[in-house]
Amino acid sequence: MVNETKLTAEPGKQVILIEREFNAPRELVFEAFTDADLFVQWMGPNALTMKLEKFDARDGGAWKYISKEPNSGAEFAFCGVFHEVTAPSRIVQTFEFLGLPDRGHVTLETAVFEELPGDRTVVKMESVFRSIADRDGMLQSGMEGGLNESFGRLVKLLETLRNR
Repeated sequence: MVNETKLTAEPGKQVILIEREFNAPRELVFEAFTDADLFVQWMGPNALTMKLEKFDARDGGAWKYISKEPNSGAEFAFCGVFHEVTAPSRIVQTFEFLGLPDRGHVTLETAVFEELPGDRTVVKMESVFRSIADRDGMLQSGMEGGLNESFGRLVKLLETLRNR
């Protein structure tokens, strides 16, 4: 499974599971998820630019970013709260897309970073949605493609960081 993203979304459930191996030590992968300067280099679909408005990766901290489509100028805002940031093993946070007509479609996300032999890491993520409709809407939004593009950039960033 090295460098392939596994996404599981069982019909009728409110959960998306994501698993991905990276050829980098756990501390470095965790840093890429929690350091604002690194995060902006890999998060989001390739066609969009990202502006971080807030990124305080600590227990009780918050985050907000805006992705912009350069050709149309369309903007997509996302925000959340970090409930737990335990280096280098776990992040628990919320996620909300601010472009919906009504607020409150909040997802609870947990990312676990596990060491593997050979200075590799597996990241296991679980996203729990308020409803099956919310989960299905996320899947239909192109989330899987954006995730794969993000992780592709993260692989390249981690390679650069390993060689610093």
